[in-house]
Amino acid sequence: MEELFTEREREVFNLITKGKSNQEIAEELFITIYTVKAHVASILRKIGGRNRLDIILMALKNGILPINKNK
Repeated sequence: MEELFTEREREVFNLITKGKSNQEIAEELFITIYTVKAHVASILRKIGGRNRLDIILMALKNGILPINKNK
Protein backbone atom coordinates (compact mmCIF):
# COMPACT_ATOMS: atom_id res chain seq x y z
CA MET A 1 0.00 0.00 0.00
CA GLU A 2 2.83 2.39 0.81
CA GLU A 3 3.90 2.73 -2.81
CA LEU A 4 0.29 3.05 -3.99
CA PHE A 5 -0.41 6.36 -2.23
CA THR A 6 1.37 9.68 -1.96
CA GLU A 7 2.48 10.76 1.50
CA ARG A 8 -0.54 13.09 1.85
CA GLU A 9 -2.92 10.35 0.67
CA ARG A 10 -1.49 8.06 3.36
CA GLU A 11 -2.15 10.75 5.96
CA VAL A 12 -5.74 11.15 4.75
CA PHE A 13 -6.19 7.37 4.56
CA ASN A 14 -5.00 6.94 8.15
CA LEU A 15 -7.30 9.68 9.42
CA ILE A 16 -10.26 8.12 7.60
CA THR A 17 -9.50 4.81 9.33
CA LYS A 18 -9.65 6.69 12.64
CA GLY A 19 -13.19 7.82 11.83
CA LYS A 20 -12.34 11.45 11.08
CA SER A 21 -14.71 13.48 8.91
CA ASN A 22 -13.51 15.48 5.91
CA GLN A 23 -13.77 18.65 7.99
CA GLU A 24 -11.72 17.16 10.83
CA ILE A 25 -9.09 15.93 8.38
CA ALA A 26 -8.89 19.37 6.77
CA GLU A 27 -8.39 21.03 10.14
CA GLU A 28 -5.79 18.52 11.30
CA LEU A 29 -3.74 18.70 8.10
CA PHE A 30 -4.24 22.46 7.55
CA ILE A 31 -5.77 21.98 4.10
CA THR A 32 -9.15 22.85 2.62
CA ILE A 33 -12.07 20.45 2.67
CA TYR A 34 -11.93 20.49 -1.15
CA THR A 35 -8.36 19.24 -1.03
CA VAL A 36 -9.41 16.47 1.36
CA LYS A 37 -12.19 15.47 -1.03
CA ALA A 38 -9.69 15.36 -3.89
CA HIS A 39 -7.38 13.09 -1.88
CA VAL A 40 -10.30 10.84 -0.90
CA ALA A 41 -11.35 10.61 -4.56
CA SER A 42 -7.78 9.75 -5.56
CA ILE A 43 -7.55 7.05 -2.87
CA LEU A 44 -10.88 5.57 -3.97
CA ARG A 45 -9.80 5.58 -7.61
CA LYS A 46 -6.55 3.81 -6.75
CA ILE A 47 -8.25 1.06 -4.72
CA GLY A 48 -11.25 0.73 -7.01
CA GLY A 49 -13.57 1.82 -4.21
CA ARG A 50 -16.83 3.73 -4.26
CA ASN A 51 -17.00 5.26 -0.79
CA ARG A 52 -15.24 5.68 2.55
CA LEU A 53 -16.48 2.27 3.69
CA ASP A 54 -14.34 0.69 0.96
CA ILE A 55 -11.31 2.48 2.44
CA ILE A 56 -12.11 1.03 5.88
CA LEU A 57 -12.61 -2.45 4.40
CA MET A 58 -9.27 -2.23 2.60
CA ALA A 59 -7.58 -1.23 5.85
CA LEU A 60 -9.17 -4.18 7.66
CA LYS A 61 -8.26 -6.68 4.93
CA ASN A 62 -4.64 -5.50 4.90
CA GLY A 63 -4.22 -5.50 8.68
CA ILE A 64 -3.87 -1.73 8.79
CA LEU A 65 -6.93 -1.39 10.99
CA PRO A 66 -7.04 -4.13 13.61
CA ILE A 67 -10.32 -5.59 14.76
CA ASN A 68 -10.78 -5.40 18.52
CA LYS A 69 -12.62 -8.60 19.38
CA ASN A 70 -12.89 -7.73 23.08
CA LYS A 71 -15.49 -5.01 22.58
